[in-house]
Amino acid sequence: MNDPEDITERLTRQLDRVAALREAAVNDSKLDAARQRLRAWQAVRLARTHAELLANPRMGLAASFFLTDIYGAEDLSKLDANVQRVVPTMKRVLPAAGLEIVADAIELEALSEDLDFATATALGAEANNLSAATYGAAYRKVDRRAERERQIDLIENLGQSLDRLVHKPLVGTTLSLMRKPAQLAGLAELQDFLHRGYKAFIKMGDVHEFLDLVVGRERKLLEALFDGDDSLLGV
Repeated sequence: MNDPEDITERLTRQLDRVAALREAAVNDSKLDAARQRLRAWQAVRLARTHAELLANPRMGLAASFFLTDIYGAEDLSKLDANVQRVVPTMKRVLPAAGLEIVADAIELEALSEDLDFATATALGAEANNLSAATYGAAYRKVDRRAERERQIDLIENLGQSLDRLVHKPLVGTTLSLMRKPAQLAGLAELQDFLHRGYKAFIKMGDVHEFLDLVVGRERKLLEALFDGDDSLLGV
């Protein structure tokens, strides 16, 4: 696990990166609309790929947290703004595992935003007619394989950080008791995000089967797409 100073430095860099991407979106409304359509399409794809995990009594809450709060079309701008304001406070009040979760989540968001803009640009007019074939072609045109692999690595890292968090004594009680103080300190969005993740993973118990399934499928899909096989997209 990294030092809290290193984690907060990485977190600040990624927040700046997200802010720059959002500013670019404001300046290109047509591209931003294409990106929003792409994100919605990808969210449906994720739900389809991992449908049985979402329906699983033990893993469903964790799957939902990943596919909405972490890797889906959910707008994290409120969380970003909340985190941006309170980075110094976070360093004092959060355990290193909690800081890792936030840093990985923001990096994943920044990387996903960047790749989504690139993919929406590659799609061009096809952004209005998304299919497995048009998505696969744009995915390969963008290329950036190392960054696609980093996306999946971050999902795995997040799962492992959440697992470490739930195994720390009294974390659940602390997060519950933090709700009111967090609101007063401007940490409400952050506290809610961490509490949702904690509840999802404490319910699931052993994280390894879940991560093996999610990460394994996403890596298999990446390999297939770069090999020119769009069939695993399921549409």
